[in-house]
Amino acid sequence: MGIFVTSSAGSAVGTYDPVTFAGLRFHTAVEQFRSGADTPRDYLERCLSRIAELEPTVRAWVVIEESGAREQADASTRRYRRGEPLSPIDGMPIGIKDVLETKDMPTEYGCAAYAGNFPKRDNAAVWALRQAGAVLVGKTVTTELAGPEPGPTTNPFNPKHTPGGSSSGSSAAVGASMVPATISTQSGGSLMRPASFCGNWGLKPSRGAINRGERQTASTTAHGVVAACPEDMWQVAIEIARRVGGDPGWPALRGPATPPPARKPLTLAVMETEGWDRLDERSREAFDRVTRQIEARGVTVLRRGDEPLIERFERALVGAAELTSLILAREHLWAFRDLVEAHPDRISARSKRFFIEAAERLGAAGYERALQDREVVQAAFAGLGSVVDAVVAPTSTGSAPQWLGDVAGEPPARWPTGDPVFNTPSSLLGAPAVNVPLMAVGGLPFGLQVMGQPGTDARMVAVARWLGEAIAPVIA
Repeated sequence: MGIFVTSSAGSAVGTYDPVTFAGLRFHTAVEQFRSGADTPRDYLERCLSRIAELEPTVRAWVVIEESGAREQADASTRRYRRGEPLSPIDGMPIGIKDVLETKDMPTEYGCAAYAGNFPKRDNAAVWALRQAGAVLVGKTVTTELAGPEPGPTTNPFNPKHTPGGSSSGSSAAVGASMVPATISTQSGGSLMRPASFCGNWGLKPSRGAINRGERQTASTTAHGVVAACPEDMWQVAIEIARRVGGDPGWPALRGPATPPPARKPLTLAVMETEGWDRLDERSREAFDRVTRQIEARGVTVLRRGDEPLIERFERALVGAAELTSLILAREHLWAFRDLVEAHPDRISARSKRFFIEAAERLGAAGYERALQDREVVQAAFAGLGSVVDAVVAPTSTGSAPQWLGDVAGEPPARWPTGDPVFNTPSSLLGAPAVNVPLMAVGGLPFGLQVMGQPGTDARMVAVARWLGEAIAPVIA
């Protein structure tokens, strides 16, 4: 079983305050690169210094490829001196979640069975980043097989708390201001929830909008970006999509070549899900304070009692987290069953339960029924498109919970990296979702989620930017 390893040094970053916390931004440095006042190499060195300072506590990285990153940063510096940057993210230090293949670093999936795995090829998104001139700093920690079994990463704002999963290292690295952006993935809730817990902006795109390369197994999986600001978040995502497109058979991420400007919505719907009753009093009050501000700005905010289509959607969402987990497990069954047979002692019991036992109980007929149930939820969500511009919800069931390992004699927690109930709808629906770091509860980040109809990624980023600019952060 994985456990978090805490440090006597305490919080890596300090108590989270959404009013003052800015994180590490890249787009503001580009003009200095062009003028010669700063260079990508110097920017990288500041990132590496920050990593060296905080990594003993945060433990966000599996591999840090300093020599390769320096070579890439030097090449970027030369391009800026010539006035020939490859893209707006040329020179940006980026971390890659350790489930995406990289030709110059191992890919071990947070799993002992893959120790030493080094395919020496690039995932499509990784290739695109290289083509855009990004500086690949290293591989960030993922949970085992990107599932529920945690890795060693701690929350940058309190090492006794989870950073979320499975994009734990990616989100913690951004939250700790080690790099301005990282690549993450989501199959259930593994981008949005860590973004909420670590104070990131996070984009989980529409189904198929960013080419997953070799990672085509699961129908709920998406590649996305977490960053310290919406400008960097969008720019990384669109630079990848412009170079490698979407998944086979799916349109690429749509939107402008530069970050969409803020856009005020007319009508929003609150999505409660089954998680509404799991929100603690402080977290619910923080969210309610945000929605009251939205209404005070002249936006109509509807809840399930206000509109039958919202009620229909909420009823369809009952059991969505379990439904998403079952679909995901069944689609991963073949690859993971072979892995367990080959390495039975190098896969955790929790991962075996999650990926193997649940899928085998579901069976082929159960999977077909699950797909039919998903269509019902998707139809109910599509109906909302005629009455609201977007859906808002808490991104998590509160700030990051503590998790110090399974206690002897007690049943293991099913979701040790946090309850995914508010995250699975976007995965199940193939819908774009954005985390806006607008709240703090108990000194830890707590995000607001914006979700829209498939294909409306740029519009959701625009709405999220408006919320980030127009709504005062809330501390509870």
